[in-house]
Amino acid sequence: MLETIEMLIGNKAEASVIWLHGLGADGNDFAPIVPELGLGAAANIRFIFPHAPVRPITINGGMAMRGWYDITSLGFDRTEDKTGIQKSSEQLIELINQEKERGVSADRIILAGFSQGGAIALYTATRLVEKVAGVMALSTYLPLSRALAKEKQTANLSTAILMVHGTQDPIVPYLLGEESKRVLEREDFSVDWHSYPMQHSVCSEEIDLISSWLQHRLG
Repeated sequence: MLETIEMLIGNKAEASVIWLHGLGADGNDFAPIVPELGLGAAANIRFIFPHAPVRPITINGGMAMRGWYDITSLGFDRTEDKTGIQKSSEQLIELINQEKERGVSADRIILAGFSQGGAIALYTATRLVEKVAGVMALSTYLPLSRALAKEKQTANLSTAILMVHGTQDPIVPYLLGEESKRVLEREDFSVDWHSYPMQHSVCSEEIDLISSWLQHRLG
């Protein structure tokens, strides 16, 4: 099981948000955003921020860092680390199952992630056999998208997928995010797309959007 950081808003967890960080970061990366969401003590949401394993990353000269999978190149013609993606998806499913064991049903769990973490959230949600409360994919893309038509499950076709991308993103190109949106919609998934004039980051307007979206999804 992955090591995690947890934050509880409220007295007990009636819903969970599993939020995966980007390449080279760790579970501490997005924890400071939780107080900025202004959810209030009655939210009763447990935020879970797992640490990705440390692995060599080819595009960074083989340097070892926390990452959900290896990256050999960027862009549309990239070679993808199928084994690493599938392994991280399995680890995310383990966290989902852990929350279910702790009394939170799958349809009260949000899968969230930034960059690489968002890629794992999207990949996992489209292959899950049970419905989750929503998917929040920030500055990211759908990995192994060519396999979606064959591998997709129908449980989350109507699940809200929030995708947010910076129009000036130099790391995960904006067009790659848009293409992922089109692939998801072509396979009948429901995508709520938003863009902001930012780079590979999160802006204050996006935080406001995340807050309202979470409150709408979780009540």
